[in-house]
Amino acid sequence: MQRKTFDILLTAVGGAVTIVLFVAGGLLMWGYTFAHNNVHDQLAQQQIFFPPKGSPALASPEIGPYLNQYAGQQVLTGPQAQTYANHFIAVHLSEMPYKGVYSQASAALQKDPTNTQLQDTVNTIFKGTTLRGLLLEAYGFSVVGQIALVAGISAFAMGVVMLILTLSGVWHLRKVDPKETLLHDEASHPEGSQAPAMA
Repeated sequence: MQRKTFDILLTAVGGAVTIVLFVAGGLLMWGYTFAHNNVHDQLAQQQIFFPPKGSPALASPEIGPYLNQYAGQQVLTGPQAQTYANHFIAVHLSEMPYKGVYSQASAALQKDPTNTQLQDTVNTIFKGTTLRGLLLEAYGFSVVGQIALVAGISAFAMGVVMLILTLSGVWHLRKVDPKETLLHDEASHPEGSQAPAMA
């Protein structure tokens, strides 16, 4: 095979890979933007706020160390949603009857369906558990968005590298002799042959 033909093929492949990387990077960045905006907008609609700084609600050692950094802020990001779900709602649920486990409270209510106090407890646990689940789902979606962001940046970086290599290949094509072959003709240089001795 001629060297120039091989270089053309290699450069074409490099160009195709470059295009794929840039397209992938664009799609991944779009995915990140969609996830980020969707999480923000959905959380904003809920209008959930952390207790203000110095609030008795932050006094508990199971709550304060985690929520103090967000004191008074609205829950708008994935990490904030996770913190509120795991270190505020979950703590209050654990202090309720049946440790806030809905299945256990619901089973107890089925055995005593006329117990209005237990009905209120089950409803509260259900609402708390549902809200916690929704917040953790928002957090999970935000993590997927962050992964897409990192992957998108990586794809663009690799695309730039491939673009440089491809352009180098195009520049190199101008220097290649059209008659040059990829592998030298071994027939013209038989193995073991020696140059004639000098007189």
